[in-house]
Amino acid sequence: MVKPFVPQLVYVEPKALEYPLGKKLIEKFEGMGIEIRQTTSHNQIRNLPGDNHFQKYRTAKSTLVVGLRKTLKFDTSKPSAEYAIPFATGCMGHCHYCYLQTTMGSKPYIRTYVNVEEIFEAAEEYMKERAPEPTRFEASCTSDIVGIDHLTHTLKRAIEYFGKSEYGQLRFVTKFAHVDHLLDAKHNGKTRFRFSVNDEYIIKYFEPGTSRLNERIEAAVKIAEAGYPLGFIVAPIYLHEGWQEGYKEMFEKLEAALPSNAKKDLTFELIQHRFTKPAKRVIQENYPMTKLELDESKRKWKWGRYGIGKYVYTNEEQEDIKDTLGSYVHTYFPEAKIEYFT
Repeated sequence: MVKPFVPQLVYVEPKALEYPLGKKLIEKFEGMGIEIRQTTSHNQIRNLPGDNHFQKYRTAKSTLVVGLRKTLKFDTSKPSAEYAIPFATGCMGHCHYCYLQTTMGSKPYIRTYVNVEEIFEAAEEYMKERAPEPTRFEASCTSDIVGIDHLTHTLKRAIEYFGKSEYGQLRFVTKFAHVDHLLDAKHNGKTRFRFSVNDEYIIKYFEPGTSRLNERIEAAVKIAEAGYPLGFIVAPIYLHEGWQEGYKEMFEKLEAALPSNAKKDLTFELIQHRFTKPAKRVIQENYPMTKLELDESKRKWKWGRYGIGKYVYTNEEQEDIKDTLGSYVHTYFPEAKIEYFT
């Protein structure tokens, strides 16, 4: 079982100590005997311990930076929401395929932002602009927010903030099962809690440092029983020997565990494995022993939204994935909605 994250090293921006959460976190880490260093900016962490890239990368993944989110202009989000809401950046998981490896480049450390009220105020403006249309905020575009929330409780505050809002809705996704502190949050049905799930082969070989499938399913049951709307992201859908059987078993386990009320308003998002040339370089540098299949000649080239091309499965393979996983969703969860396949 993966234990809740505890940083090995903490950096703090001096201004973060002017905020109640910043002060509270530093007092907590001092009490735990964790080394704390000062930094002028969360974007400027240098001199991380380690003799080479491999060691520095691993140190970064267990380093937490307590800072301020200075840019309060929110990015428009992925297909799942109107805006990304930035409470944290980075992740303690070691998923070999993760796109954060290339988007974060030389800054793989984890950042938590303590100016939470200012982030809420910015969200308020976005909601006003769109009212009376609802506005969905995605809290996990650049992090696995649940992975650090047992320390910060920022996500819990956000769930209750959007629970009280008229037009706001919150969404996030996690691979971590540390959800007990979120069960009593007053969410008022405004937060969709999604778990990233995959077949056992992928979790075993490509998702070190994250909760196992059975732990995620147990956490999903708790979340459903706490009345949250629930969803699952099956990602990345990865073709390996026996993949059809692997995914079938995963859906069977989900179906057997979830209470019937959770199956009525359930969403699935299906995302095939893809990679870019820069991502391949970074993955091979960070995880030199990976079994991840990154052979461009076996893939189809596709232009991305931002002019960056990526390698996806061939049209035939994509149809196979869509048909196979689509049929599993309809068989095991006939009332569920597939939000998209990409």
